[in-house]
Amino acid sequence: MVVVNNNKKIFAGKRNTVNTQMISWFLKKPWQMPQGGIESGETPLEAAIRELKEEIGTDDVEVIAETDDWLEYIVPCSLRRRGNRIVGQRQKWFLLKFLGDDSAINVNMTSHKEFDTWRWMSAGNIIRLSVHFKKRLYMDVFKKFHWYLEEPRVAKQ
Repeated sequence: MVVVNNNKKIFAGKRNTVNTQMISWFLKKPWQMPQGGIESGETPLEAAIRELKEEIGTDDVEVIAETDDWLEYIVPCSLRRRGNRIVGQRQKWFLLKFLGDDSAINVNMTSHKEFDTWRWMSAGNIIRLSVHFKKRLYMDVFKKFHWYLEEPRVAKQ
């Protein structure tokens, strides 16, 4: 999910140490946007809202847009756990405007927390600080939502 505040900055969370160690020491706690799986009987939007509540402690958002298509990323073979059949993810992305106060965000909500900390960032910083195999995905997502994320250009007089 691309969750934006009033200043069009994007929510990014720094991966939880435990979750990162499960993937690989190589990832070194990268930053990422909220994401999650779809449970049986859920629509992609219902799953997104549930995952958002689980990961950041609030679902006080307004849906602005969603991608028409599903976007994918592949985890490099060198980073996959032995015996794990998951090689990547196919994702439906949503652009969500955060309506609450920052104090409503709590990344320590569940026992299986995703993030150690969080902050509002520019799209460029998220790409720069994300794990290498998600960089292309994030560029594609931001390109899909550029019409909202980019500041309007002012003509020179």
